[in-house]
Amino acid sequence: MLVAFALMMALFPAAAFADGADEGDVDVPNAAAGAGAGAPDTPAAAQNATAADDAVEVAADGESASLAGSPFALSAFSRSQVGANSEVDGTYAGYRYYVSNEPGSLAVIVTDQLVVAYVPPQAAEAVGFDAGSSEDRAFLKRLLVALDAANAKGGATLSREGEWLFTGSPTVEQGGVVYKFDQELKDGQYYACVVGADGSDVTNPSNPAYVKLSHADAAQLLPAADVEVIGAPTGFDALVAFVSGIDMSPLWVTLKTTGTAIIFIFLLGLLAAYFSLRIPARAQDIADSIFTIPMVLPPTVCGFLLLLLLGKNTAFGQFFNDIGRPLVFSWEATVIAAVVVAFPLMYRSARGAFENLDPNMLDAARTLGWSNVKIFFKLMLPLSWSSIAAGTVLSFARALGEFGATLFLAGNYLGITRTIPIAIYFEWMSGNTDVALFWTGVIMVFSFIVILFINLWSRRTTKYRRRAS
Repeated sequence: MLVAFALMMALFPAAAFADGADEGDVDVPNAAAGAGAGAPDTPAAAQNATAADDAVEVAADGESASLAGSPFALSAFSRSQVGANSEVDGTYAGYRYYVSNEPGSLAVIVTDQLVVAYVPPQAAEAVGFDAGSSEDRAFLKRLLVALDAANAKGGATLSREGEWLFTGSPTVEQGGVVYKFDQELKDGQYYACVVGADGSDVTNPSNPAYVKLSHADAAQLLPAADVEVIGAPTGFDALVAFVSGIDMSPLWVTLKTTGTAIIFIFLLGLLAAYFSLRIPARAQDIADSIFTIPMVLPPTVCGFLLLLLLGKNTAFGQFFNDIGRPLVFSWEATVIAAVVVAFPLMYRSARGAFENLDPNMLDAARTLGWSNVKIFFKLMLPLSWSSIAAGTVLSFARALGEFGATLFLAGNYLGITRTIPIAIYFEWMSGNTDVALFWTGVIMVFSFIVILFINLWSRRTTKYRRRAS
């Protein structure tokens, strides 16, 4: 339902500009609604033109599709979201999209006003595609729209509505813009190009022939019998296929980062809490403010300050660059970011626990000749364990969910610095909502198990201490 709704919202603007009843003649675009063409004849027709086409069978890998009743199908589908606009061997051929390493591929160039579909004559003859048949054009549109939507990943999608231009010629001009196909601009590399009739750059807004390009599609047009469409698995097989297709590196990076960070957080938090209680009262206020400030600063501010401190513009950061271990955008940076943002939780919990201890008991231990080290490990640490365990849990959870400072300082490098929170954000931004939900579930379950385990251990320790007393 969510996919259908998103597709409807993406295709709705285009549906207002064309007549769905006219599929268009070869080399002659459909009449746009603004030019006098009417809307689809019935509400059902309008719905069919904008909703997901369930009649088209799309392969699980999104590379092929077939349609019942169609004598042809599409295979080896690819989508180019962006192209290139540079010269090739000193010659400007226009804005170009890479299509294939062989000629004769079906190619589609999508703009905000026009869709140009190139059907190679050889391929059309081989599959019996008749450019003059509105039925064949309708079949091809439905196949292209379905495959384009399956590969969009959140980008703009094709619509069967709107202005379509079918052509069997490798060069066609429309409104001062020339669309070229099967252009071998490099050895063994064929492109689809868009250029002004005068050879100018039509992607420049100052150009009178300016056209806003969206993306380009390419595929092989084959007889339906030659294309095997393997649909997505169902049930348990679908779950296995989904999980097996996910890169698990964010999980291992997160576990390694959080496991390393919590060791530093635990030790530094205890030391800072013990140190802050042994200095003069006025100095305690300053130390407490310094140790606590990362908790109130936005994570992006912490990341920015760490980037300034550890970057090559400082002597500290340059030192690590000189020894070949730069900290910025490295795995170590993920640990540093996690330690900085989670440390205050451990520090505050440990300090509060130490402050609640009976000072008379500590003084009595000193009169018995106990050293400060023995008092810390034999009295302060065991008696404060419940609060320390709680601080450890909170710090671990905070480090596990750290996003802003990590992204700022360590970046997003798959297998190196991409933690689960970063993976959730970028998967969602790429349109992979199902993968983002998977990682969300993983981090929630993992956090629940860890917190439950530490809470049970803390309760067991508390009971033991009560029995001992």
